[in-house]
Amino acid sequence: MSSTQQPSSKKQTLFIASLIILWYSSNIGVLLLNKYLLSNYDFKFPIFLTMCHMSACAFFSYISIVFIKLVPLQPIKSRPQFLKIATLSVVFCCSVVGGNISLRYLPVSFNQAVGATTPFFTALFAYLMTFKREAWVTYAALVPVVTGVVIASGGEPGFHWFGFIMCISATAARAFKSVLQGILLSSEGEMLNSMNLLLYMSPIAVLVLVPTALIMEPNVLEVIISLGRQHRYMWLLLFINSTLAYSANLSNFLVTKHTSALTLQVLGNAKGAVAVVISILLFRNPVTAVGIGGYTMTVLGVVAYGEAKRRFR
Repeated sequence: MSSTQQPSSKKQTLFIASLIILWYSSNIGVLLLNKYLLSNYDFKFPIFLTMCHMSACAFFSYISIVFIKLVPLQPIKSRPQFLKIATLSVVFCCSVVGGNISLRYLPVSFNQAVGATTPFFTALFAYLMTFKREAWVTYAALVPVVTGVVIASGGEPGFHWFGFIMCISATAARAFKSVLQGILLSSEGEMLNSMNLLLYMSPIAVLVLVPTALIMEPNVLEVIISLGRQHRYMWLLLFINSTLAYSANLSNFLVTKHTSALTLQVLGNAKGAVAVVISILLFRNPVTAVGIGGYTMTVLGVVAYGEAKRRFR
C-alpha cells in the first residue's frame, strides 16, 4: 500500500507546486502590466482596473463552465450560501478600496510594511473562525517573514493616523477574506469548487466596484476613452491584464483550497520578493543593501515556515 501512496503523494506535491507557479506567474504578470500601464499611459484608476479584472473573471468563468464545461456547474443551494459568497466579494472590495485610500496618506514603503502583517491577521482569524492552531514553531517562522518585509520597505518619516487606520483595516480585511474563502471552499453541504466560486463572486464584486469607481474616480470614463484614442495598444494591454487577473484569481482559490489561508499569505510575501527582483531586472529600479537583506530574510522565513508545517503537521 505504501508503494501506491508514494506516487500519489508525489503527484499531489507536483500539482500543488504547479498551482503555486501559476499563481506566482499570473500575479507577477498582472503587477508588471499594472506598472507599465501606470508608467506609460497615465492610467491612474486602480478601482476601475480592478473592476475590469473582476469582469474578466466573470466572463471567463462563465465560458469555462457553461460552454467548455471544464467543471460541472454547481448551483447555489441556499440563501446562507449566497450570503457567504456576497460577503466574500464585499470584503474583497473593501480591502482594495481601503488600500487605495491609505496610499493617499501613506508612502508606498510604509503601506507595504503594514501589509506584511497579513499572515498575523490570517492566523488570528483562522483561530477565531475555525479554531485552527498551528505549532508554535510555525508561528515563530512568521517573525522573519514580517520583519524582512518591514526592513526591505525601509523607514519612511511620513505617518498619517487616518491613512494608517485605513491601511491596517485593508490588511485585516484581506486576511479575513482569505480565511472566509477557505471555509466556503471546504465546508460540508455548501462546498463549491474554485471555478464556481469565482463565477458567483466576481459579478457581485463588479456590482460593488462600479459605483465605487464612479464615486472615487468620477472622471474615469472620460480619461479612459481619451487614453484609448491616444494609445491604440492600451485596450489590448488592458485585456491581457484582465485575462491574467482571471488566472491569478483562479490559482489563488486553488492554492487556498489545497493548502491553507496562512500558507497563501506567507507565499504572497515571498511572491513580493520575486516580483521585486523581476521588476529590478526589467525596469532597472534602484536597490539598496538593506532592501536586498530584507527580502532575503523574507524568503528564508518562507522556507522555515514550509519546513515547520511539514515537520509539525
